[in-house]
Amino acid sequence: MTPWVDDSSVALLTDLYQLTMAQAYFERGFTREAVFELFVRKLPPRRNYLVACGLDDALHFLETLRFGPEAVATLSRDARFKPAFLDRLASLRFTGDVDAVPEGTPVFPGEPLLQVVGPLPEAQLAETFLLNQIVFQTIIASKAARVVAAAQGRTVIDFGLRRMHGTDAGMKAARAAYIAGVDGTSDVLAAAVYGIPASGTMAHSYVQAHESELDAFREFAALYPDTVLLVDTYDSSCSPRSARCAGASSRSRPTPHLSRRPSRWRAARSTSCCAQSRRRASSPPSTGAGVRAAQDTAHTRNNSPRSSSPRSARRADATMT
Repeated sequence: MTPWVDDSSVALLTDLYQLTMAQAYFERGFTREAVFELFVRKLPPRRNYLVACGLDDALHFLETLRFGPEAVATLSRDARFKPAFLDRLASLRFTGDVDAVPEGTPVFPGEPLLQVVGPLPEAQLAETFLLNQIVFQTIIASKAARVVAAAQGRTVIDFGLRRMHGTDAGMKAARAAYIAGVDGTSDVLAAAVYGIPASGTMAHSYVQAHESELDAFREFAALYPDTVLLVDTYDSSCSPRSARCAGASSRSRPTPHLSRRPSRWRAARSTSCCAQSRRRASSPPSTGAGVRAAQDTAHTRNNSPRSSSPRSARRADATMT
């Protein structure tokens, strides 16, 4: 069994107590209908709403929930689980119903994001995964929606993959942010899987690979005319001048924007290219020529959360069989 979670192993992505409780339910005949709801009791000050997200993964999990031979064999090595219970797990399918708000919907404290109705053991076994997916994705979507609102019409791009807590989080966060109104993501796989516009520019290592910051800007702007230049590799007080020089000297008249994103991923070279860039610039650009030095690179197409995928919208109120 590999550490990568897929449909064949996701049934085991649960807390042990969910399985011990399920066995106890079966032992006592507690298989009557139960109702579980996922909601938030209260929010911090100045955080008066959430943006629901994660429903698509929740529904996929419930539709495909299986304890396959490998999962059953794994549990059989635990003396707590009896053969009769393992046989029940091998044939278990989710037969309940799900009601939920569509992804991208604002929700408030005390308002259920999701309601699961079904036989008690089945609903119990779904709890851990549903909390894992919906809570995380709702947190990301809610934060992204506030960033989009604060940007007031400027582009917002998700660059969070390298700081996410694992691969699944990186994928789901890109999707959640896009549902909340973010314009694109740097995550190439998420862009391909979820149909999100991919976006990316340069890193400090690109600037440090050149003899001077101006050389790096010129070459990058020539290759990608409508781009973002990273201006804080050495000295952000003079890098905008290098960027303007790069734009003025380019035949394609690029219009890159300036970025001031900090990063700790730096190469070993630490010599300043700022003075070198000033010396190599042939002449200062005239006003309005070349590059527009935009200090803020975030704008949005709208200030409202993006609606969820058609697949999620169609299935939000579907009966699970």
